[in-house]
Amino acid sequence: MNGHCNTTVEEFHCNNGFSDLIIDTKKSAVHRKHETSRKEAEDMSHLPALEGAYTSILRELGEDTDRQGLLRTPLRAAKAMQFFTKGYHETIDDILNNALFDEEHDEMVIVKDIDMFSLCEHHLVPFFGKVHIGYIPNKRVVGLSKLARIVELFSRRLQVQERLTKQIAMGISEALQPRGVAVIIEAT
Repeated sequence: MNGHCNTTVEEFHCNNGFSDLIIDTKKSAVHRKHETSRKEAEDMSHLPALEGAYTSILRELGEDTDRQGLLRTPLRAAKAMQFFTKGYHETIDDILNNALFDEEHDEMVIVKDIDMFSLCEHHLVPFFGKVHIGYIPNKRVVGLSKLARIVELFSRRLQVQERLTKQIAMGISEALQPRGVAVIIEAT
């Protein structure tokens, strides 16, 4: 991609009086609305066009798309690309499903080593890694598995690692409104 391997990107947001680290939640909510949601019906309506595009790519590479091994490859590739980018038709609200809980816990919650897979938006090649999330609750917590699903939501889009880190941090901050949230991604 750009020659960087084993890079670590960190994003930290804090809502405890450090004005240079406070999230502008109104701005990020508008941005998030813009990013969200192709409906699944729209995905199905795009499938023939994607299949045709993959057929064209294979032909331009010199392949015979009528040979047995490639007969259904364009359709499979189109469906795979839709799966790899399914984060475009999901929202944090869909994932959390009102599973936020009032809790008097005020110590840091940490989830480490969440597996992550995404596609580089510049080359459409995969990058893999681990995500580590820490947040300090502000009387609201969420099940730990939901944090992994938030990671998946944003990683199933065409991405760059830096934006992915920020989107995860901002998504958690908007949903939980914690006193602070930190996200670290280690990817190759």
